[in-house]
Amino acid sequence: MNGTPATPGTPGTTGPATGPTPRVIVVGSGPTGLLLAGDLAAAGVPVTLLEKRPHKISNLSRAFVLHARALEQLDARGLADELEAVGEPLARLNLFDGLTLDLGDLPSRFRHVLVLPQYEVEKVLERRAAKAGVDFRNECEVTGLTQDADGVTVHVEGGESLRAAYVVGADGMHSAVREAVGLPFPGRSAIRSVVLADVLLAERPPTLLTAAAVGDAFAFLAPFGDGYYRVICWHRGRDVPDHEPVGLDEVREITRLALGKDYGMHDARWMSRFHSDERQVPSYRVGRVFLAGDAAHVHTPAGGQGMNTGLQDAANLSWKLAAVLRGHADPGLLDTYQSERHPVGRSVLRSSGAIVRLAMAKGPMLAVRAGLIRAFGVAAPVRRRAMAQITGIGYRYPAPRGAHPLTGIRVPDLALAGGGRLYEALRGGRFVLVTAGSDPGPDPHGTGTRYGDRLAVAHWRSGRRTAVLVRPDGYVAWAGEDAQAPDVERALATHVG
Repeated sequence: MNGTPATPGTPGTTGPATGPTPRVIVVGSGPTGLLLAGDLAAAGVPVTLLEKRPHKISNLSRAFVLHARALEQLDARGLADELEAVGEPLARLNLFDGLTLDLGDLPSRFRHVLVLPQYEVEKVLERRAAKAGVDFRNECEVTGLTQDADGVTVHVEGGESLRAAYVVGADGMHSAVREAVGLPFPGRSAIRSVVLADVLLAERPPTLLTAAAVGDAFAFLAPFGDGYYRVICWHRGRDVPDHEPVGLDEVREITRLALGKDYGMHDARWMSRFHSDERQVPSYRVGRVFLAGDAAHVHTPAGGQGMNTGLQDAANLSWKLAAVLRGHADPGLLDTYQSERHPVGRSVLRSSGAIVRLAMAKGPMLAVRAGLIRAFGVAAPVRRRAMAQITGIGYRYPAPRGAHPLTGIRVPDLALAGGGRLYEALRGGRFVLVTAGSDPGPDPHGTGTRYGDRLAVAHWRSGRRTAVLVRPDGYVAWAGEDAQAPDVERALATHVG
């Protein structure tokens, strides 16, 4: 960590680290930072969101799809339907060489990927965060931070310092927060000299998302919705530095090699070159500082898992920070962010890397690719596992020894007695206790009023007897068969606080 530890009240700092409700500073206003900040503010936690860019929303989108699990998280915040109205659903996701995932059988309300630019997601999340009271500060670049037992002091360009109880770095691959806490970012460049371009097309592609790899060339096309398309292309034999200029002729040539035609691309409004890394920090937490999204893990864009993984990082961390800061949970709860999310990040690195390597296979790897495609055609478990991993719905979190088998699993949207849905009941950052319809629940009226706005009580529409306590992020905290009132009360005291 840079500098010497600061203490509350140090001259030159603003804002308390402690008080009635301590503040959190979130650095980076991409989707991860916006979701996290909005969640905290909605829970009554003061939040300052620092962004070094002059404007919060950029039209230079990196991501173009929302997967089912991310849509479920947004549904739990009342945002999914708005985004569904803006984007275009795609029920079949083509990975490479005819290897296609048919998402129609996903055990989710969202049996598709939603194609829309990242900035559309950011617009919706920004409005929610602003409405909840997030303090936005643009053109505010972090230059370092110090922390002690009571809080963190964040130093920004210009000499100002801000004080908070916790800091979350959601500031991307080149994270200033990660650098400030001295965390390494081990890994390597997986693909070098990837070419990006935003272009108009004279001919519309036959599919909503177009991707293919032929020989040494790969190309991907995705629509912005305003007439422009993002082109991502790469040629194995062209390893040039990122600063080398890109010409439209180069984009056309690689696209033709991979897709067979360039669709008459013209009028590029932006072109660039970058390299795609596979990296992950060893720890998502250092004291009172956390990392989320691309600040914690980066990988190839294959499978469109980047924005989705970051959103789920935020959904996992936000309710835990809110519970600790509002005095409803022991600070040890924050350690579970590492144990739950780090393995997911590692898995995403592996799956996205495998897709790229198989798509660009040469020599003996071609036989491996052919075998995988055959397995997809005949083995339903292989298809289900791949879909669950790429869409994010298949991950589960570690459960204590002896816990009910449901503990730690992601819960799909459930139809509840009275006509409601589970993900509607989760809105407001609440736990939801789902019990049998005849069960009085945690109190004689089944209202959970002793837990205020932290708990909603609902009942199965079916005759199921299992009591399930669902966390605010949609995973099972506790479950019991034919649970009696004392069992339920102990579970609520343990998890809701």
